[in-house]
This record gives sequence, C-alpha cells and structure tokens, in this order.
Amino acid sequence: MYDRYQSPLSERYASKEMQYIFSPDMKFKTWRRLWIALAETEKELGLDITDEQISEMKKYADDINYDVAKEREKLVRHDVMAHVYAYGVQCPKAKGIIHLGATSCYVGDNTDVIIMTEALKLVRKKLINVMAKLAYFAAKYKAQPTLAFTHFQPAQPTTVGKRATLWLMELKMDLEDLDYVIDGMMLLGSKGTTGTQASFKELFDNDSEKIRKIDSLIAKKMGFEKCFPVSGQTYSRKLDTKVANVLSGIAASAHKFSNDIRLLQHLKEIEEPFEKNQIGSSAMAYKRNPMRSERIASLSRYVMIEALNPAITSASQWFERTLDDSANKRLSIPEAFLAVDGILDLYLNIVDGLVVYPKVIEKRLLSELPFMATENIMMDAVKAGGDRQELHEKLRTLSMEAGKNVKEKGLDNNLLELIEADKAFPMSIGDLKECMNPINYVGRSVEQVDEFLTEVINPVLDENKDVIGMMAEISV
Repeated sequence: MYDRYQSPLSERYASKEMQYIFSPDMKFKTWRRLWIALAETEKELGLDITDEQISEMKKYADDINYDVAKEREKLVRHDVMAHVYAYGVQCPKAKGIIHLGATSCYVGDNTDVIIMTEALKLVRKKLINVMAKLAYFAAKYKAQPTLAFTHFQPAQPTTVGKRATLWLMELKMDLEDLDYVIDGMMLLGSKGTTGTQASFKELFDNDSEKIRKIDSLIAKKMGFEKCFPVSGQTYSRKLDTKVANVLSGIAASAHKFSNDIRLLQHLKEIEEPFEKNQIGSSAMAYKRNPMRSERIASLSRYVMIEALNPAITSASQWFERTLDDSANKRLSIPEAFLAVDGILDLYLNIVDGLVVYPKVIEKRLLSELPFMATENIMMDAVKAGGDRQELHEKLRTLSMEAGKNVKEKGLDNNLLELIEADKAFPMSIGDLKECMNPINYVGRSVEQVDEFLTEVINPVLDENKDVIGMMAEISV
C-alpha cells in the first residue's frame, strides 16, 4: 500500500460517491447493461436471439468474474474482448450474441457518457446544496454593514449578505451552464467501426428502417432521450470539452469565493471553520490558517488547467477515429470530476461553518466612514447657508490632514474633530457622529439581497428541495 503512488484525489479530496462513479465496477457493470440493451434491441428488431439468452445475461449483469477477465486481457491485450470473453464464460447460451454487430466504442464511449452524466448529476446536487447554504448566510447577514473594496482599497460600504450574493450569483450562472450540458448529454449509440452501421446492414439484410431504430431503442433502455445523429467510430470529443468547461466554470467561481474568504480571514472579519484540535502552523501555535479555502484555490486551478486537455484532444482527432484520446481521457475527465467534487465538499463545509465577527467589521468600517460621510456633511452645511465649492475644498484639505495623521503618525481617524473645529461647518461633534450610522451608507444592499433571493434563488431551491440537506466532511 505504501510502496506505490496513490492519487490525492481519491485519498484526500473526493467523496466515496464520486469515486464509485468512476470506479472499474461502475464501468464494467455498465458495459454489461449496454450488452443487454443491445441484445434486447436486436431481438425486438427480429434477430434470432432468445429470451433465455437475455435472461442468462441479466443474471450475471452485476456478478462480474474479474479474475477471468484479467487473465484473458493478459493474453489478448484488449480489455473489451477480455470482458466479452469473461461474460461468455458465465453465459454459455448467450456467448455467441454478446457484443453482436458492435465495436469496442459501443461499450467504451456509451459508458463514458453514462458515467459523465451521473457525475454531472452529483455535481449538480452538491452545487444546489452550496447555493442553499449561501442563501441562508446572505439572508442572515443582509443588514450587517461592512466595508466594501474596489482594488482592495476602501470603497462605499456594502453588507456582508450582499457580498455573499455575489458568490451566489456566480453559482447560479454555473447551474444554468450545468443544466444545459446535462440536457445535451447523448449516447453514441451503436454505429460500428466508422460510424456507418455497416455491420448492421449485414445483420438486418439491408433493412434500413430497422437499423434506424437501433440507437433510439438503446438510448431509451439506458435512460437517455437521444444518441448522436452522426459520428465516426467515437462520439465527438467536443462533448468532453463541454463537460470539462462547465467544471472549470464551477472551479473558477469557487476560487473567487476562496480568495475573498482568505482576505477576510486576514482582516479578521470572517473566518472559515477552525476545529478545536486543528493546528494552523507547526511553528506558530497561534495561527489560524484558512487551509480549506487555500485547498479550494489549489484544486480549482488544477481543474481550470485540466479543461485544456479535452479541448486539445478534441481538436487533434483524425477523421473517424484515432486512439491518442484514450490515455488522456482516462486521466483528464475523471480527475476533473474528482477535483470538483472535493471543491464543492470544501465549499459546503466552509459556508456551513463561517464565523462572522461583527465588532471587527464595525471597527474597520467606522475607521473609514468619516471620509465616506463627507458628502452628506457637506450637504447639511450647504443647507445651513454654506458655499458648496468652499466647503468641498475645506473637506478635501481636512481629509488629507486626517489621512496623514492615520498613515504617518499612526493616529485614529480624527476627521470629525477637524471638521468640528472649522467654523465653516456649523455642527457639533454630536451632530457629526449622528451621520456615522453605517446602515445609512449601504445603499439598497438589504433590498437587493431580499429581491435576489426571492426572485432568483429561492425558486431554484424550491424546485430542488428534495436534494437539499447534504453535509460535507473533509478528510484532512
């Protein structure tokens, strides 16, 4: 166990559920389901295949004799033919009709599509759960004023909940893309060596009407609505590109979220969960590192780069089939899914346990708010008879002085005291401090959160309430 490479994706990051989807067991059981669907279809269209043969195949659909297949593959160096042989050993009556008229890609490619579709559905389930947790967080903190940043420089205030809707909006966009890809998933069908279905013309005595029905019947038996209308030996690798791109989009959204959390944790305003016995640093005992968010960023970069593999593979296919896709597909597609699975588990875990520190948030906001309140102060002074242009220049000068006190002398922001001391402003320090209620400077943040959740997010969550309620555990 300890003397060979093990993938961190399976050892540390991905869930057992996602790992099973890409397991050999899932793959080879799906091969057998496809062989059964092919045999049933050929029987329904008139080939001499008996109910007894099909029943025999169904009996061993999930009872795979892996040892026989493994030994056979050593001999013939072909995984599909090894499993055809192994299935035939268990099903002697059906042996002669297993894989009849099909090529290796019938089981290989159709299984890939089925597996990717199942994996996309699991990704969708987890994405919905992250959205549900974020929606709850946004609603809870919709009226908590906080300092907003542009260029990571203090800007007009927002609220903690409003900021969360920015993360949530990107996930909503990802969900739309994901649903589009899932709805577009289609099987290869059974089209033969170069996609012409020539072998079936032999089997069905040139009866094109029967041959046309093969793909649709197989698709229905496998739970799909359609197959590729045309193909070479394989389905277009463009499909893999679409799948990888939507995973990359989810990774990008998660990465953005993780960056924000890491910055907020540096500011001590919001922290990701930190367990009682968790160690932040081997040297600095006091540290609380945002390791979950850092892991999201790390895995997300992997997924975004991984999306290049299917794109290049799709672009470099020759005519009806080349095999330079195979080794790359075996790596790039499963590992992108395993990584996104880990990302979403981390995302869910973090949002479920985010710790907000309102006092720290308020302190930072109030330290900057006097600068942001100058326009309101100026308007009040104008109403009391002051000259707008003169007041503007005074506020600019006083703001520069207060900023200098903060940056060069390390003092607190004393802009309000400087304004009170200037006779051009007929206001007491009490009057000025009344202008310092942060909620007055967050614009429509609270209303925007309510509107966004009510009109955009809650309908989605209501439609998917049957899958909401997942909890995420992280391995390390």
